[in-house]
Amino acid sequence: MNLSSFPAGWRVARLGFLVETHVPQRDKPHPLNGPIPWVRIEDFDGQEIRASKSGQGVTAAQVASMNLRVLRPGTVLCSCSCSMGATAIVREPLVSNQTFIGLSPGPEVESRFLFYLMHAMQDSMQALATGAIQQYLSRDDFRALRVPLPPLSEQGRIADFLDSETARIDRLIDLRRLQLLRLEERVYASVSEILVPGILGPRQSCGPWPWLPAMPGDRPLVRLGYVCRLQNGLTVDSKRDLSGDVVTRPYLRVANVQAGHVDLDSVVEITVPREIAHRTSLRPGDVLMTEGGDLDKLGRGAVWRGELSGCLHQNHVFALRPETDRLDGDYLALMTSTLHGRCYFESTGSKTTNLASTNSSKIMSFPIPLPSVATQRALATEAQTMIDSSQSAKRLLAHQLGLLAERRQALITAAVTGQFDVPTASGGNVTEGITA
Repeated sequence: MNLSSFPAGWRVARLGFLVETHVPQRDKPHPLNGPIPWVRIEDFDGQEIRASKSGQGVTAAQVASMNLRVLRPGTVLCSCSCSMGATAIVREPLVSNQTFIGLSPGPEVESRFLFYLMHAMQDSMQALATGAIQQYLSRDDFRALRVPLPPLSEQGRIADFLDSETARIDRLIDLRRLQLLRLEERVYASVSEILVPGILGPRQSCGPWPWLPAMPGDRPLVRLGYVCRLQNGLTVDSKRDLSGDVVTRPYLRVANVQAGHVDLDSVVEITVPREIAHRTSLRPGDVLMTEGGDLDKLGRGAVWRGELSGCLHQNHVFALRPETDRLDGDYLALMTSTLHGRCYFESTGSKTTNLASTNSSKIMSFPIPLPSVATQRALATEAQTMIDSSQSAKRLLAHQLGLLAERRQALITAAVTGQFDVPTASGGNVTEGITA
């Protein structure tokens, strides 16, 4: 943030002279079933914060015995470690964990202006943060921050302007996100209907799978294990024998195989005996699936194209090797991404909150409609064409979301540093070029 030039009447001050800083206690209260909200970074959602989404809270007795700091309304709560600079205005008395520092405005600062000011300071805070594992800003770091300070009346006008204009941008952001969601839902429904005709409409129950329509005679339901072999991955630990003939190979982990996509950017290498590498290397056409993940993405397969020669995989990643004369790998991977695949793996998975897991037995029991290989390939091509045709629209929406976020941040920074006259700018088209 450039602090070299400001409008008349503005000055630069150290934040510590303008606010009272509050650092939460290090110890976490237990139990957390009291009436005073205990907030975390997950509870941040917009400009204001009033409660804990999880319902966690402390009692007055815990406040007294642990000397907890109850933040009063008007305090600006700012993250000092993870999600550096995430900010909200406290509207009801609450207690926070150590992720935050509380900034109580003094008589020269308006809460909403301070809220926007801390948003504009995110880059400066990130640059000042220290820590090898997790970056952190201390209370002294916050107090030492040099910030622009307009007259109090001007702060109110700036906050009013930003309330109005950021709300306009936020409405456009919400609209773009909704459009992106609707596009993904449409593609998902279309692919499901292409591969499993009738799955979206009224249907008679298909045996033990009530979501499945009755399959045509040329598409018998077959247990995946009858037409596919499953290869388990490798467990890597310090006890493996590396005394003989060994080789170093690329190694896919769960993080590399997520929701029907293989990410090659963070692939590591491991050293294993040559014989094990030869026996367990992936082959082009294998379909990769993870043992666990988000509930709505569990079971989604990705085809391995052989991008890395001799690649190995973690024991929590399964490699499915179709019998190519009976099952096409692209057809199988797409089938796991249909409504049928989602219903099957959600109903058979072991669930914990939003996460779930499956196992080799459940994967190999997946009931797959099995037309001829020629028909499978034709269906896979039709479904993939539908997916590919949506990509340009997805990229455009994602690009506009990025532009809107950048413009929102730039607008806040410009307003709180006096780069334009707020009364003159009010009513201007701050979202020019990105319309509903």
